[in-house]
Amino acid sequence: MIDKKKFYINGEWVDPSVPNDHKVIDPSNEEPYVTISLGGTEDTNKAVSAAKNSFNTWKNSSKEERLSLLEKLLKIYISRSEEMTKAISIELGAPMDWASSAQMSSGQSHIEDFIKRLKEFEFESKFEDGSNNHIVYEPIGVCGLITPWNWPINQIALKVIPAFVTGCTMILKPSEMAPLSAMLFTEMIHEAGFPPGVFNLVNGDGAGVGTQISSHPGIDMVSFTGSTRAGKLISKNAADTIKRVCLELGGKGGNIVFSDAYPEAIRDGVRNIMSNSGQSCDAPTRMLVEKSIYERAVQEAADEANKIGVDLPSKSGDHIGPVINKTQFEKIQSLIQSGIDEGATLVAGGAGRPSNFDKGYYVKPTVFTNVENNMRIAKEEIFGPVLSIIPFETEEEAIAITNDTPYGLGNFLQTEDKERARRVSKQLRAGVVQINGNAPDAGTPFGGYNQSGNGREGGTWGLHEYLEVKTISGWK
Repeated sequence: MIDKKKFYINGEWVDPSVPNDHKVIDPSNEEPYVTISLGGTEDTNKAVSAAKNSFNTWKNSSKEERLSLLEKLLKIYISRSEEMTKAISIELGAPMDWASSAQMSSGQSHIEDFIKRLKEFEFESKFEDGSNNHIVYEPIGVCGLITPWNWPINQIALKVIPAFVTGCTMILKPSEMAPLSAMLFTEMIHEAGFPPGVFNLVNGDGAGVGTQISSHPGIDMVSFTGSTRAGKLISKNAADTIKRVCLELGGKGGNIVFSDAYPEAIRDGVRNIMSNSGQSCDAPTRMLVEKSIYERAVQEAADEANKIGVDLPSKSGDHIGPVINKTQFEKIQSLIQSGIDEGATLVAGGAGRPSNFDKGYYVKPTVFTNVENNMRIAKEEIFGPVLSIIPFETEEEAIAITNDTPYGLGNFLQTEDKERARRVSKQLRAGVVQINGNAPDAGTPFGGYNQSGNGREGGTWGLHEYLEVKTISGWK
């Protein structure tokens, strides 16, 4: 059993104020593998106090000083990348190859991109030629950063690094279900020499430390990634102190496949949703297929899903691992059963574990066809390897079905008609639209419409979330 009970406050690893041990379960075998502490009010208050004291000096640090520390952090991250891969693999149940190529690498790419953005960013500027006004971008203050378990280091880097770059100080509360990557990243920050109090880590759950952060009068801004349900609670908790709230929440993405889509569009779409065991908020879990190719698409989707292996995270190769915990496993099983009960056609996978497992939270890659958009499997975020295929006849119908959701995080479309691709993408109500499998470049903004959240992460847009804008008149 790994012992990770300490918190990182004011540049030191410290014991919790009150012991509150929490055993974290390995999703691959349902056995506890690490003990952490869940923080309390006193721990949160200590972290906030350290961050507030540090902010008084850190806000005045130079761009050069911040760049120097970030470049040190990047070198350390690269040198310890294998450790990060192993940490993510065990906590998430992600196969090692995926934990390295997708999960671990995302942290590195974000650090690299924010170094680039910091070099380019101007914190002061003239309003316009001939004006007597001056515009200043200043750090918002102490930030509470609450990160999820499904893309742990990706989200940590997307919050910690821009907060640091802009001169803010912070308290990080990672998911209690995936603590190892956050604690390893904290070790790297300490090794890089970040000033005491600039970065603090307190483990805890949403009801405890999460609520304390979102309602704390000493915290000026909260950035949260997680469920829409939790995002609503955080917004309510933050309201009394009028703090800024940046939310990246759930999704129910649509993937529109027109009849002229490239040959592998259906199979790529299946692979996309099944990756990370379906645990991605922007996964295109509704595949809308033009009726003229619908039967072929169903056959290809079922065949591709049946080819996807489910196996231990420790094994190499192209397969998926378990979902994160028992609660999530049971939710997915319930939704699969609802699809059957509501009359959708099951063409791959189904309820229960794969035949090669009798323990661990493993889910069969599952595909439903003849799905209607009012079914639970088409409306609710499943967060597992489950795909719903819906037929459509016209471009207008495809747009209407895709937009018929309270979410709006990520949508996809496949067509060789460039004008149609551009036309349709502008009509889709989502923060990101990917055409023909082209992923967004590093530094582009990520975030959602409607109940998928507010604000944007990544690139210069990500910096602005942590900045106040000040107008000074009479500057000359």
